[in-house]
Amino acid sequence: MTLSRLILPKSLLCCCMSAVVFAGSVLAPANAADVQLLTAKRIHTSDPKHPTATAIAWDASGRLLAVGDVKDLAARYPDADRIDAGDATVVPGMIDAHGHIMDLGLALMRADLVGAANKAEVMTRLRDFEKTLAPGEWLLGGGWDQNDWPDTAFPTAADLDAVFPDRPVWLERVDGHAGWANTAALRALSASPVGKTMLNSGKIDGGKVIAGADGKPSGILVDGAMKPMYAVLPALDAAHAEEALTRALSLLASDGLTGVHDMGVSREALALYKQFADAGRLTLRIDAYANGNKEALADLCKDGLYTHAGGRLEMHGVKLFIDGALGSRGAALLADYSDDPGNRGLLVTAPDAYEAAVRKAKGCGVQVATHAIGDRGNRLVLDTYERVLGDDAKTNHRWRVEHAQILSPDDLGRFAKLGVIASMQPTHATSDMPWAHERLGEARLIGAYAWRDLLNSGAHLAFGSDFPVESPDPRLGLYAAVARQDREGHPPGGWFPAQRMTAAEALRGFTADAAWAGFDEDQVGRLAPGLHADFVVLAADPLTVPDSQIDDLKIRSTWVDGKPVYESK
Repeated sequence: MTLSRLILPKSLLCCCMSAVVFAGSVLAPANAADVQLLTAKRIHTSDPKHPTATAIAWDASGRLLAVGDVKDLAARYPDADRIDAGDATVVPGMIDAHGHIMDLGLALMRADLVGAANKAEVMTRLRDFEKTLAPGEWLLGGGWDQNDWPDTAFPTAADLDAVFPDRPVWLERVDGHAGWANTAALRALSASPVGKTMLNSGKIDGGKVIAGADGKPSGILVDGAMKPMYAVLPALDAAHAEEALTRALSLLASDGLTGVHDMGVSREALALYKQFADAGRLTLRIDAYANGNKEALADLCKDGLYTHAGGRLEMHGVKLFIDGALGSRGAALLADYSDDPGNRGLLVTAPDAYEAAVRKAKGCGVQVATHAIGDRGNRLVLDTYERVLGDDAKTNHRWRVEHAQILSPDDLGRFAKLGVIASMQPTHATSDMPWAHERLGEARLIGAYAWRDLLNSGAHLAFGSDFPVESPDPRLGLYAAVARQDREGHPPGGWFPAQRMTAAEALRGFTADAAWAGFDEDQVGRLAPGLHADFVVLAADPLTVPDSQIDDLKIRSTWVDGKPVYESK
């Protein structure tokens, strides 16, 4: 699972739109001098009624006034401030439908283990990072993936102890569903009553303590077993949190993202986002989803859905969990893991508690989004949605399954029937394809990462990355969706190529379809009159370049409300 890349879709070349201004019955502003007019060789709107243009105009508030032909708009707004993008291609601002903003910011401030080829490289990176730490300070990092190493077995505390015998070390796996601790960190964990009980018994609800050959904790904690460790980690102070958010926003803007559906936002994180929004420091739009059946959801039920007056922050949904992740063998499966007989994964939330949370959210008018990766996990979510929604399945509820990664063929058609959105991450497929067959066997791969089958069934899709599990760069997701290959072009023709998307479909997944998944289609996701002037200027056309070049497209600038939030050097 790599961290950083590029791509987009395929549509018509810009035809001569002869004096056409796309519909919208938007009046010209009182002061025409406040209008800005951008022209480009080609503009893809993600609006099926008017897919291409050569100019867009917006007012001082950052709302689009018109989209159409450059000659017509220039005549309509003769005093506009002109911006000529030359031979560039413009696309709507891209939206990541599943990311973790604070986790990304914190990852940028910790040891980066993404792409480490073996344990020796992990140790080298950790030694280098340790030079930045004070004596006794915890060494925190993340991004390791034992599936990429010659020895694919989980690492152990002993591996870390050989290099760090005294300093506590805690390293999150790349998927965030397992952690690797050294003995010093386990010692700190055992000082807490919950941690001590868990380590002595080897058991905890919704999690697993991996044991070594001697039957004692090996240093690997999976899913629910990680929570007690987080309770003993040094608290995140305000300055550190602000720095993490600042770094994350800067990176996301440089990747062409103008919106993120932030999955699992706490009451405290939302308060920080509000501070940034109040100060005009949010450089993208955040659709925050509350972190489970906790304080943030209670606030929504008590105070109502939250929307910031500035238009860049809202919390209308909740993100729940049903199972773990495939890489750490925590995804809940209907049959045993092919490479671990007797193991069918984990339910990180008990079914009764999960259904209670879903019913609570429904009663509060809160959109439900649930993490589900394994085929059993997905079936449990769909079954629960069906029971709780009842006749309301026919309403415009837009409940979501986050990942929808491994599906039984029997469940593929249920998404459209229940009106449930499949919120998926294309790079998960290309990251997992080297080892997914070992976990699942060939038969279950038929329903894995099945974008095309879901789309053909009539289901709504929304695309994201799950950053920092994967890179936040949507160009990587676009490339993965179109090619189903790694960056070196393997395997030839693509992995299960029947599931490939067209470039236009992939771009819609990161623009109009992602906006729809957040109930934002009247605000963003397309370039049309009345919507926000959120767009990205690219050096080439993602819909016409060869698939192999999509992840190398250059981002020239990113705009939110008609103002640049990133410009390349």
